[in-house]
Amino acid sequence: MRAATDAREPVPPATAALLRTFLTGLQDRVPLRALWVHGSLAGGDYQEGRSDLDLVAVLARPATAREEAELTGLHRRLAATGGPAARAVHCAYPDVAALDDPTRCHLGWAHGELLHRPLTPVTRRELHVFGLVRYGDGPAAVLPRVTDAQLTAFVLADLRGFWRPALEHPAYWLRDVWVDLGLLTLARATVTLRDGSLITKGEALSVLAGMGAPAPLLADLRHRRYGPPATAPGPTAAGVSAADRAHWPARRAELTRAFLGPAIDRTLAAYGDG
Repeated sequence: MRAATDAREPVPPATAALLRTFLTGLQDRVPLRALWVHGSLAGGDYQEGRSDLDLVAVLARPATAREEAELTGLHRRLAATGGPAARAVHCAYPDVAALDDPTRCHLGWAHGELLHRPLTPVTRRELHVFGLVRYGDGPAAVLPRVTDAQLTAFVLADLRGFWRPALEHPAYWLRDVWVDLGLLTLARATVTLRDGSLITKGEALSVLAGMGAPAPLLADLRHRRYGPPATAPGPTAAGVSAADRAHWPARRAELTRAFLGPAIDRTLAAYGDG
């Protein structure tokens, strides 16, 4: 099986080295058919040490229990030795014969553990539109395309069934990851529902501003994703004083929930899901 490189690939050196090491580790452990990159790295919005590294490793057959254990060991060793980018690796492991159904769950690694979850219509669309091929067959050869109807249905269901109920759990929104993903998902979903396009997280910040998201939230998110590395806890570069820093997580959660609830409801109603 040939290795493949995409000429569009804007990969920082440390991340490129990590991908080479990861590919070699996969080839030694599982029947690898292809390795693809999607998400921020493929879309051109990757921030090394801050962004997730989103991958899909297509297998020739389902992984055995022994291979699952070896994958766990590989991910843990990389996380321990490969720096921040390695700790942010998320990789799905579908077998090639099971790619037809977007609702089918596949083996994957995320947040430090093996799990099972679908290769979503958004991920599938990303792979076809701008996915990078690190090894083997490209998405066009083995991955069925997602229809606009499938993509729209998934985005609406995700907003309605996951993000809207999540707002009923205030403790979630004290964490950076919930604030960031909630805000960015809404903006990106709104654009996808409007015209079918996929935008980067950086582009989503402008969309959020146009939707009336509170300025302190946008400044906080922009600084943590694109600003200099933080030297102390708290959003010092987001217009929040040192005196208010200790209270910022609770205030940020309040602002986020107050904005997202009505904004999600408007989006659902606007696209026939009211």
